[in-house]
Amino acid sequence: MRRSRALFTTTLVGALLSAGCASTGGVDASSGTAAASSVASGPAASAPAAPAAVAPSDSVAPTGPALPAGYDPNRDAAADIKAALALSAGDHRRVLLDFGADWCPDCKVLERLFRSPEAEPVLRDKYRVVSVDIGKFDHNLALARQYVDLQTSGIPALVVLDPDGTVLTATDDGAFANARTMKPPAVAQFLNRWAAK
Repeated sequence: MRRSRALFTTTLVGALLSAGCASTGGVDASSGTAAASSVASGPAASAPAAPAAVAPSDSVAPTGPALPAGYDPNRDAAADIKAALALSAGDHRRVLLDFGADWCPDCKVLERLFRSPEAEPVLRDKYRVVSVDIGKFDHNLALARQYVDLQTSGIPALVVLDPDGTVLTATDDGAFANARTMKPPAVAQFLNRWAAK
């Protein structure tokens, strides 16, 4: 009995981890509400988010300062995007929107990849980064729909904006939804491809 319970637990944990943060079902595009999703069920998804300790200036990463730390559900993401675009109008940096959630393992991996020696200098020198919390596919969905299709992208989902707010690219193909399989050079390559020249 103990052995079969341990095997079941190991199998369940493995399935949850391999499922990643892809949106299977995700968001009902017509209503903006969360639909049934393998991501939103199980122990990993039901764990409460850690309290956010992000100072207001940390949500938008201007020249030099630290990148945003996690996804703060209490932030006004629309105001953060507006502020980043206003700052970028002056220095012509691109704005990188990072849609995700603190419960998502791939979002946490991408956060570490952003801090790698390959990616962090590109982000600091060429972008303003705005992290947008999408909760359990139930938060900031109307805002997300303006930029990315979470049904196909899963999370994390990245969007690169020109300083005038034009969407240059969005990872609607789910390119980052399995970030745990990525290496820092691949992230840096994406960032360099869409950085202002």
